[in-house]
Parts: sequence; structure tokens; C-alpha cells
Amino acid sequence: MKRVITITREFGSGGRTIAKELAQRLGWEYYDYSLISRIAAQSGYAPEYIEQHGEDITSWNNWNMGFFSLSDSLFLAQRKVIMDLAEKGNCVIVGRCADYILEDRDDVLNVFVYADEDWKKNRVRSIYGEDEKGLEKRFKEKNKKRASYYKYYTGRSWGRAWYYDLCLKTSRLGIEECVNLIQSALQS
Repeated sequence: MKRVITITREFGSGGRTIAKELAQRLGWEYYDYSLISRIAAQSGYAPEYIEQHGEDITSWNNWNMGFFSLSDSLFLAQRKVIMDLAEKGNCVIVGRCADYILEDRDDVLNVFVYADEDWKKNRVRSIYGEDEKGLEKRFKEKNKKRASYYKYYTGRSWGRAWYYDLCLKTSRLGIEECVNLIQSALQS
């Protein structure tokens, strides 16, 4: 039986919304931004620092402890937090390489959420009210950082279907149907 769901998502695809709704329906814990305070406690870094740099390896070239970069130290703390949360079970975890970190567990359902570019842009525009110029820059930066971070720590290409149990296209299925499909997959 699955006790943990990881949601990896493209920026603007609705993955975070799906994760929140799913956790609420199931009565499970939901971890996204709340991971930051737990990682801060584990690592000793300020929550603001983790929020700003948590999934960005491109600007981290300072070394600490002689062997690990700050990014590596933070990743190790994040890994421990995610593994501890999975051990408790009944939770939905968004991003932060959780699918990779928990890949050896049989009680995890790994989901990737994606969508057509125009659909994602319209969704982000309506939620955040961003103009076209800012929107284009934000899309490039967010997904590039996520892909680089994922590649650096997993050695894998981000978003490849074979790393997930379920890949859902929100622009075709809609948010609600994606939640329904994940919930159905838990019962199979």
C-alpha cells in the first residue's frame, strides 16, 4: 500500500495545487514550503536562505567543512528530512528530488505533472498577475533551476516519464481530474 506521494512538477502546471487538494482529500500531511523550516532545523541554515537557494545549485560555489559545498550540505539535510517524513508515512511531498530520494521504497507513488506552455503561462498570469516579459523570464529561470538541481543531485534528466509511476498533463485533464487519477492509483 502506498503511504507517500511525491509530486514533481513543471512551473505553472498546477502540481502544487494538485498536491494540496490530494493531501486534503486523503487527510494526509502536505509538505512543500513547510519543508523549509524542517530543513533549516536539520541544517542550521536560515529558512530565508533555504527558500532563496534551496533548489538552485548555479550560484553556490562556496565550500564548507572542506568537502561539501553549501548546496551539498543543504541537500543532505533535505534528504534526511524527506526520509524521516516518508518513514512516518501518509504524506504528499512536493519537489526537492523526493522521487529520487525515496526511489527504493515500495510504499511511494511518484507523480510528474506537466502542461502545455500556453496553458501554464495563462495559469501563472491569472494567479500571479505577471506581465508577458516577466512571465517569460520567470518560466525560463524556474524550470532551468529545477532541471539543473535535479540533474546535479540525481544524475538524471528532470521530467523523464520512466522515473515516475504516473505522468499527468493538466492542460488536457484539468486539476480536479488529476487529483482523481492519483487517488485512484493509490487504490490499485
